[in-house]
Amino acid sequence: MAIEMERNNKVYVAINSDIHDGFLTLQWALKRWSPHSITIVILYASNNICKDYVITPMGKLPRGSVNEEKLKDLEKLEEAKNQNILWRYKVFCGNVKVEAIKIERYDESIQKFMVDLIYGLKITKLVMSLTFMKPSSWKSRSAISGSFFVHRQKPEFCELFIICGGKLVFLREGNNEGLIEDDEGIMVAKSRSMRQSFRDLVVKMFPENSSKLLKNQSDLSSSSTSNIEFDQWEKYKKEIDNYMCQLLSSNFEEIDDFVADEILHKNIITELVMAENMTMQEKKEALRIKFLEVKEAIQLSRDEAKSHVEAQAKAQWAITLCTRRAEEIDGCINDELARKPDLKRELDATKDELSELHTEVEVTKSKLSSSFELQHELSTKMQLSSVARSRAEVQVEKLLKQRMDTVQEIEEFRRQRDVLRRRITFCREKDAIGNASMLIEPRLEYKEFSAAEIRTATDGFSNLMRLKSGGDWTDVYKAKLHHTSVAIKLYSSADVDSEDTFQAKVKFLSNMRHPHMLSMIGYCSELRCIVFEYMHNGCLRDILFSGTRGSKRRNKGLNWQARICIVANVCTGLCFLHHAKPTPVAHGNLNPSKILLDHNYMAKIHGVRTPLSCDRSNMRSDIRAYGNLVLQILTGRNWAGLVEEAIMMDQSKLIEVLDPMAGEWPLDIALELGRIGIKCLSVHEDKELNMSNLAREMEKVKKLADEIVANGRNLDDQDSTEFPNFFLCPILQEVMKNPHVAADGFSYELEAIEEWLKNGRDTSPMTNLRLKDNILTPNHSLRALIQDSQKKQSTSTR
Repeated sequence: MAIEMERNNKVYVAINSDIHDGFLTLQWALKRWSPHSITIVILYASNNICKDYVITPMGKLPRGSVNEEKLKDLEKLEEAKNQNILWRYKVFCGNVKVEAIKIERYDESIQKFMVDLIYGLKITKLVMSLTFMKPSSWKSRSAISGSFFVHRQKPEFCELFIICGGKLVFLREGNNEGLIEDDEGIMVAKSRSMRQSFRDLVVKMFPENSSKLLKNQSDLSSSSTSNIEFDQWEKYKKEIDNYMCQLLSSNFEEIDDFVADEILHKNIITELVMAENMTMQEKKEALRIKFLEVKEAIQLSRDEAKSHVEAQAKAQWAITLCTRRAEEIDGCINDELARKPDLKRELDATKDELSELHTEVEVTKSKLSSSFELQHELSTKMQLSSVARSRAEVQVEKLLKQRMDTVQEIEEFRRQRDVLRRRITFCREKDAIGNASMLIEPRLEYKEFSAAEIRTATDGFSNLMRLKSGGDWTDVYKAKLHHTSVAIKLYSSADVDSEDTFQAKVKFLSNMRHPHMLSMIGYCSELRCIVFEYMHNGCLRDILFSGTRGSKRRNKGLNWQARICIVANVCTGLCFLHHAKPTPVAHGNLNPSKILLDHNYMAKIHGVRTPLSCDRSNMRSDIRAYGNLVLQILTGRNWAGLVEEAIMMDQSKLIEVLDPMAGEWPLDIALELGRIGIKCLSVHEDKELNMSNLAREMEKVKKLADEIVANGRNLDDQDSTEFPNFFLCPILQEVMKNPHVAADGFSYELEAIEEWLKNGRDTSPMTNLRLKDNILTPNHSLRALIQDSQKKQSTSTR
């Protein structure tokens, strides 16, 4: 792991003896990894002495023309130069850790050597100068092709960064050519494929043959001839270079021979002068020796003349070849000059396109500037809106907190109200039986309404005002008389066959006054209808036995405290009927549909038949019906046998048959109510059972329930499922879904108030005063409160 981390922290930088380019490449690498702890490994390509020639101040000389001492001196000089350059590179890196690897440079294999080096050293980061691959030969494009070769052959774990002039460039290949672009997408260099590079080279060396090749690429003989001529030129070029080197060295030898001949001539003259002092014999010997030397010199001169002839022939051959090459180059120059107008036209067209591009760039810049200004403006507005939103959220939080405090206060007031209401109810029920005889005597005069008043109140007995029970239409209409909500029951000829019968029923109902009996307000003899007080929560059957146990009315179900109050209220009402003076009255048809509930879920009995005769059997029938009602309130089902079976098997089984919508029943109260209900169903076995005894038993049960509520045990607030009065539509007396404010300042359900106004009414349903206009304004605040309350109720029922 440590070795791998050390390898990843090494950055390899490939540079050569070009000091300026090397410094720029190192500077880019140091800047690129400046915040990281790295090690710079310099891959330095030194300039070694070539195997074939040596570069001297006089030009390129064959390696064989330089003696060994001179070669050693040149190698030492080159090594010192490389060491100096490498030392300057290390000093340039400063405090960064630096390592160096010298690469022996050979033009033909440098790119393959770099690929092998990447695999061998596991190089993960390689920064390579573009001039690193540039050879010293005449192949000017091999640096670009070498870079592409390394780029294609490198492994995936190696990141390659090509640097040109101190900037990062990118390699891109396409359309049989390679492009080198900078970070702005501008082309820096271009390299064609191997076949295209060879063809371009032939065009440069042999323009005539190359033009033929371009015109007809299928001419294999022309292509092969150009290739042969190209190879011959390569061969002759090297021979001409060698010949020039030999010619240069031969010139030096001729100069040395000329100097040697001059010295020899002077020596001969000196010797001839010295011969005047010799004897004859000595002079002959000297002349013979000199004659031999002159003969040898003449032979040498002949040999040299022969060699000069050969050299002259070779020179003539070289001149001919160079002349031919010059003519070829002149042809290429002429072709280039001929192509110059076309190139100029292309250059002008390119300049025009570039000008158009500059114009488009300026237009785009102006649009971009406008976009930036618009973005800045929108950003400013967004910031302002965010600030305003945050302020609004703070205010909303404050209002919500205030609302929660207000709701808590309301809940406390409701709890206090419930306690006071229970106390008032208890006092009313306590005095109800004692005051029954006083209430029987008619002390109030009931108003007789006209038919016009009844029709106006019921909107001509419109179905919109008609009440339903159990999903079926009834003959009862909801109306408002003198700003009071009432229920108007219309009697048919089957119910009341004569005027005397109707008047007898009116008289009977007017004499029956009790807190738990439905009160009559008035009547209309012409239409044979009776006006009763309106019970806002409808009948008990609709709440207990709604069609689906998840329906809206079902979910508004009664908790166990309210159910105990209802049972006690019905018991008190039946006790009043059974002890009425001068003649007891039996209900005769007691069931949940005959029990109505007001705003506070106080129960009132209605539907009492006109008494003809009342005996003990009729009263026992009421007691049995009351027992069945108690068990139905316990279970929420219309089958009393469930409770009887549960009590007989195990008291704990009673919990399983209790209505879950009532909340958590206290087991002792549920058992007591179950026994009372079963006792009422068995009234034929207990001859002494009557409503008075049942009223006393129910009073004990209610007192126990009140104590449990007062102590906070299993307290379910009935008002948690009760909507405030201002949630109800004054016309429909139902919770509003889309409340709208009329000109009288009251909120109504939109459909109800529109129906009211369509029928030609211009008065307020609440005040009966004339409306100023028919404009309806949505009450969004009230709608939000209603929806919030409904959500809370749905959450609490879950």
